[in-house]
Amino acid sequence: MKKRFKQLISILDGEQGATATEYSILVGFIAMVIVGGVGLFGTALNGYFGTLTNGVKTALGLP
Repeated sequence: MKKRFKQLISILDGEQGATATEYSILVGFIAMVIVGGVGLFGTALNGYFGTLTNGVKTALGLP
């Protein structure tokens, strides 16, 4: 009985679960920032290539 009580106390007192949860939340936030940044970069890159395409079409006299 005493051994089970010590195991229960060690489980409730342990910080491994809390640390893992903190790291998983941090990784989630970093992933969201990366996805947002890539999305914004992709939109800006698409606009740049659209402008470049229109410039080439105009220079070549294409419709």
